[in-house]
Amino acid sequence: MRGEQMANGPEEAGPHAGHRFPARPLDAIDRDILRLLRADGRASIRSVAERVHVSRANAYARINRLIDDGVIRGFSARIDQERAGHGASAYITLKIVQDSWRSVREKLQELPGAAHMALVSGDFDVLLLVHTPDNRALRDLVLTRIQSMPEVLSTRTLLVFEETDLEPGP
Repeated sequence: MRGEQMANGPEEAGPHAGHRFPARPLDAIDRDILRLLRADGRASIRSVAERVHVSRANAYARINRLIDDGVIRGFSARIDQERAGHGASAYITLKIVQDSWRSVREKLQELPGAAHMALVSGDFDVLLLVHTPDNRALRDLVLTRIQSMPEVLSTRTLLVFEETDLEPGP
């Protein structure tokens, strides 16, 4: 955070980012702060404090605690992928060799256009969201980069026709 305005920070913020430890329970004010920041990560401390009915010092301390505890992992902008030059988006499902998640995760993080990934249960092991300039780049990413990884047993590509960011609920 910078002064009264929260600045865009690193992907993972706080000293405990990436570490797992018992989380402190969140109260109603914490949940309201999270809802407000999810809707507008650039909201000022003053605005947040006024909307959740606490002092600026209290809001500032709570937000810093949420960052330090790893509840808030960072601040980012929602991007219109098409306007940003990414004409093709896809979810790619991967079946991988057992116990290869850490290795696969490192390789997938290096891929151009990789936006989100998750280790999941079910018919496949990994769900990867990618954004590429066009279908040719998407094809190259899947056929050349991903399928050439020895740990990847198979892939399935699901083209994204339209995306909608969901606004936080009440």
